[in-house]
Amino acid sequence: MGLAADDWLLSGDERGNRATGVHAGTGSGSGWSEGNLVRPLVHGATYFRALHDELSALQAGDRVWFTDWRGDADERLLPDGPTIGDLLVALAKRGVEVRGLVWRSHGERITSPMSGRSNAMLGREINEAGGEVLLDQRVKVFGSHHQKLFVLRRRDDPSKDVAFVGGLDLCHSRRDDADHHGDPQALSMDPRYGSTPPWHDASLELRGPVVADVLAIFAERWDDPTPLDHRDPYRMLQQRLARMPRHPQPLPEAAPPPPPAGPHAVQLLRTYAPKRPSFPFAPNGERSVARAYSKAFSRARSLIYIEDQYLWSAEIAAGIAQALRRNRDLHVIALVPRYPDSDGAFSGPPSRLGQLRAIGMLRRAAPDRVGVFDPENEAGTPIYVHAKICTVDDVWSTCGSDNVNRRSWTTDSELTCAVVDTEADPREPQRVGGSVPGRFARDLRLELWSEHLGLDRDDPALLDPAAGLALWNASADRLDAWHRGGRVGPRPAGRIRRHTVEPVGPRQRLWAEPANRLAVDPDSRPPRLRGTTHF
Repeated sequence: MGLAADDWLLSGDERGNRATGVHAGTGSGSGWSEGNLVRPLVHGATYFRALHDELSALQAGDRVWFTDWRGDADERLLPDGPTIGDLLVALAKRGVEVRGLVWRSHGERITSPMSGRSNAMLGREINEAGGEVLLDQRVKVFGSHHQKLFVLRRRDDPSKDVAFVGGLDLCHSRRDDADHHGDPQALSMDPRYGSTPPWHDASLELRGPVVADVLAIFAERWDDPTPLDHRDPYRMLQQRLARMPRHPQPLPEAAPPPPPAGPHAVQLLRTYAPKRPSFPFAPNGERSVARAYSKAFSRARSLIYIEDQYLWSAEIAAGIAQALRRNRDLHVIALVPRYPDSDGAFSGPPSRLGQLRAIGMLRRAAPDRVGVFDPENEAGTPIYVHAKICTVDDVWSTCGSDNVNRRSWTTDSELTCAVVDTEADPREPQRVGGSVPGRFARDLRLELWSEHLGLDRDDPALLDPAAGLALWNASADRLDAWHRGGRVGPRPAGRIRRHTVEPVGPRQRLWAEPANRLAVDPDSRPPRLRGTTHF
């Protein structure tokens, strides 16, 4: 194992949850998995095609497990289909074992556009075909199961086993591509995103021993003895009507991990809030997502690059601000949506207030070393950033379901992958902030930046993270100037503009502040940690 992984990833003690069996079978005593091959899948269309191809190749006796926040049975994986519901139903009918855990949701009236009805329909279709997909509400009150994963295991060839982990749900609005015209099957959002909102998202394809660890995460939740509908008599009735049991059927005995497949060390990070009855695999909760980010931010010397749906918690921004003050060569670049997905009179101010405070804290710490941007497509329509990606110094990178906010780091059930490449990238610069960069983290950053900045992926200007903020500022300034000038002449290359947040007035703050802290972005840390930067 290279020094980089030891330095950047969490030890078992740092993770803070000894009750879990995840990564316990690595044999190295580390809190991560070695010998994996990780491939980033940027854009929903890329992920859905990869998922379609892997699922379509399964045969009788193979197995599929998945978790999801929202699933729409009629969402097409390819432009001409099949739908995710039709494909999983077909697999179950031909003898593939299909099991899933989908968040039960609070219902459309409370949390639109979240849809318990859609999730129940997906589960019902698969169950009637012989699968077993269950609605799971074993979370903290007002929390959600936000994990998104797939595990596919072959009966006869474990070298073909694969897992997917990321930010993409099996639902409408997700199947967009690099052109960003949006998914034709669209959910309703703020009208400034148009009728088919452009959508930026990402997932990871995982091969190697870590596949067994992703399955272990699924199995821990599946085997939780707490009834799926333990809180609510109405939901008990709903489970019965959906032909879903209170307890899952036992899983088969776990197969050995797949063989090594590549040079990547992968650490699976999670959030579980403490609750009653407790999770057997996290009796006091788990906040390894937050702890991993905190450790990486503390080690950052050159660049923290974030793509996030929210970026609106002061406690998290304070940790980044501390890193900026400690390291005068450190720069921070963040890509966020131009507007909240729902920016109404009551939904918008609590969200905007959190982001105003977080961004303000970063800019006060280092005014000239922080850049926050939002993207638009070639028609000028804002692109909704749903990706949850971070890279630090071209060494440590993450992709998963968690957002950079208190809710994701303390309350909702989340899953993200931290990846460190054990092979050095030979391209210059060969040291970034004192660390040796890895090919995976650098390639991921280059893929994202080339799209956002309108540059060729091999453009040498992209290579040095230390020069990145100047590139982003120049690109955004050109596009902003073109808009201010009435869009005269050719549109400048690139898609990014400087991000500004609509202010929240004094009267709005009176109710937006408690709404932000109690409902939008709750804090489920132990009382002694609340109000601090410690997780």
